[in-house]
Amino acid sequence: MTTTPDVAGDPHAGLDPARLRHPDSVKWALHPEGVIPMWIADMDYPVAPVILDALRARLDRSVGYPGDPRELRAALKDKLAAQGLTDLPDDGLAFTPSVVPGIYSAINALTTPGEAVVTMTPIYHPFHLATTEQGRRSVGVPLKEGEDGYEINWFGLDNAARNARLLLLCHPHNPTGRDWTPDELDRLRDIVVKRDLFVVSDELHADLRYADTPFEAFAADPKVRARTVTLTGPAKAFNTAGLGIGAMISHDPRLIARLKTGLMGHESALSRTAWQAALEGGTPWLQDTVAYLRGNRDFMTAYLREHLPWVKFFPVQATYLQWLDLRAHPRAHDIQTFLLDEAKVAVHPGPLFAPDAQKSLYEGFVRVNFATSRPLLEEALTRMRDTLNRDLP
Repeated sequence: MTTTPDVAGDPHAGLDPARLRHPDSVKWALHPEGVIPMWIADMDYPVAPVILDALRARLDRSVGYPGDPRELRAALKDKLAAQGLTDLPDDGLAFTPSVVPGIYSAINALTTPGEAVVTMTPIYHPFHLATTEQGRRSVGVPLKEGEDGYEINWFGLDNAARNARLLLLCHPHNPTGRDWTPDELDRLRDIVVKRDLFVVSDELHADLRYADTPFEAFAADPKVRARTVTLTGPAKAFNTAGLGIGAMISHDPRLIARLKTGLMGHESALSRTAWQAALEGGTPWLQDTVAYLRGNRDFMTAYLREHLPWVKFFPVQATYLQWLDLRAHPRAHDIQTFLLDEAKVAVHPGPLFAPDAQKSLYEGFVRVNFATSRPLLEEALTRMRDTLNRDLP
C-alpha cells in the first residue's frame, strides 16, 4: 500500500498501515493483512497532541476514583450553550461510559416493553438493537430519496408517532450524512409537540459538519427542552472511542434522574481528562481534521462520479461516513462480502442499519469510512472501481 503524503507536513496524509494494524485496533486487526478497513467509525488519524499531553500529565497523579468533574462540566456547558442549549442546570447533565449506554438507558426509562420506538431509517444500528433487545418495537420510517439528498418522510413519521412515546433522532444523521436544516428541525419539533413525544437526540457527530453555519441542537428551541435528552461525546470528533465517555443532557433534571441507574456504569478518570483537554485546547486540531475530511469527501465524490458513474450517492453534509447505493451491481445481495473477498476493502453492509423487518430495503447499500489518508482512500476506491466495474454486465 502506498503511504506517500499528498499534503506536505499534514499528519493525516502519510499514514502507515503497518503502524495502524495492531491488536488493539479492531478496525485494522479484524481482517487479514492487505485488507483496507473502511467499516467501523473511527479515524486513522493520530490523536490531538493536546489530548496526549493531558493524558500523560494525568498519569503522573493517582488514578483512583475521580472526584467531581466540575471543570469538565463547565467546559461542556459552554460548548453546549453555543449550540443553543443555554441555561443548563448542573443536574441536567450526567456523564456516561459512552453515548450507546445512554440510548439503552433512555429506552428503558421512557418506554415500556411492547411499545413502539420511532426512528428514521437507515439508522445507526444501536438504535434498533437497543430497542429490540429491551422488548420494544423498532418502528423505522424510511427516509425518502430526493433530487439533492435524503429527505424526511413527514407523513410517515407523523403517522408512526401516533402510537409511540419516544423518537430516536440522529442529528447529524448516520449513515446518510444528512445535516438537518433549521426548517427541518422546526418541523420535527412540531411533530414532537403534537404527538407528545420524548426525544433522544444523538448529536455525537455535531462537530463533523461541512457547513460554515453553527450547529443547532434539537433542544435549542425551548418548546422541546423539557421532553428532550441530548446525547454527545468526544469519540467521533476527537477519535477517542477507546477512552469511552459521553453525556446525557436535559433542561429537565427529572429526565436525567430517570435515566441514571446503577446499571449504567461510569466514565473513567482518563476519559474525563481527554474530553476536557479537547474542549479547552483541541479546536485547532479539530478544524484541521474537518478540513482534511472535507477534502477526502470531495476527492471521493469526484472519483466516484468519474470512475463509478453508475453508483448512486449524495455527498455527505456531515460525518466521515459515505452511504453508497450499489444496487445496480449483480452482486448487490452480498456486496459487502464481494468487496471484502475480491477488492480487499472492508465496508459496513446496508442491512445492518435497519431493523429486521426492513433489512431487505438496504441490500446493495454500503457505508464507507473515509477518515483515512488521501493515498489510502484513493487505493481503496481504485480497488473498488476495478472489482465492481469488472463484474458489470
